[in-house]
Amino acid sequence: MISTIPVNCAIVQAMILTCPDCETQYFAEDSTIGDSGRTVKCATCGHSWFVGPEGARNPAANIAGAHEAYRLKVRERRQRKSRSAAMTAWAITGAVFVAVLGGMYVFRKPVVKSWPQAASTYAALGLAVNRFDLDFLDTESERFFDGTTPILEVRGTVQNTTRNNISAPLVRVILLDDDGEQVALAFAPVAPSRIPADAIAQFSARIENPPFESFELELSFVPADTAQAETGAENQ
Repeated sequence: MISTIPVNCAIVQAMILTCPDCETQYFAEDSTIGDSGRTVKCATCGHSWFVGPEGARNPAANIAGAHEAYRLKVRERRQRKSRSAAMTAWAITGAVFVAVLGGMYVFRKPVVKSWPQAASTYAALGLAVNRFDLDFLDTESERFFDGTTPILEVRGTVQNTTRNNISAPLVRVILLDDDGEQVALAFAPVAPSRIPADAIAQFSARIENPPFESFELELSFVPADTAQAETGAENQ
């Protein structure tokens, strides 16, 4: 035996309540609001507000559209949060990048002392870093003959720019031709090898049979191990 149960097809009048604080939406039957209106409280954020009887009424047939509108609002809130999170992440990344660059600028001398290869990077940016704490003062060069051997002698003085005693590096002397290409290389010790604070020391490089095409000099400081490696490469 089959029994049937009648379906109630009555249309329930309902309104959509939207929390003005967090935008959470609720569905409420007109009867719960009444003809004079009432104060309602958001279950999500706890905000209370008054809803009058003239609140937006929607028949049950439009509830599906209301649901879609609610989903769109939720999606928009999520997108706003996502954009905000992305902007915050980029801002933090930018702040870290600026902090790193600032640190590399302020502490460029310790950076170059720990990582000498960084000196060329700083130089390319127009930031010369004196990791040896020495400055060249007076320099001069002289050509003469020692018997029949032509000699080029390069002499000069350097100064300790710190208030500490420092160990002197070697002076690298590069001879360049008219096109700026290296044609000869020599190294000169600095005396004394231990330079007191603010003191001056001297160096002298003697180059036998300097190339005829030598046009100018380039002086720089190098550690002893670098000089040894470059001398070995030059002799190969």
